[in-house]
Amino acid sequence: MTITIDATIEARLRERAEAVGLTIADYVERLVKADQSAEEELEGLALEGLNSGEPIEAGPGYWEEKHRRLEERLEKTGAA
Repeated sequence: MTITIDATIEARLRERAEAVGLTIADYVERLVKADQSAEEELEGLALEGLNSGEPIEAGPGYWEEKHRRLEERLEKTGAA
């Protein structure tokens, strides 16, 4: 496959590929595989979150309580 990219991006790809001893094609293939892997991991984490327990209502009261508890923690640690 042949693609046309901006010369600046090509130079950056070439530099990074050479730094790890790969051709540009192999480096781009590695990037695409890493992207696919990250996407699969993110999807898995999202599903894990959806299946992690009973849903909660995250209305204004929820966020106010979160904020209050965070302020308490920060005051205890002296970071506030």
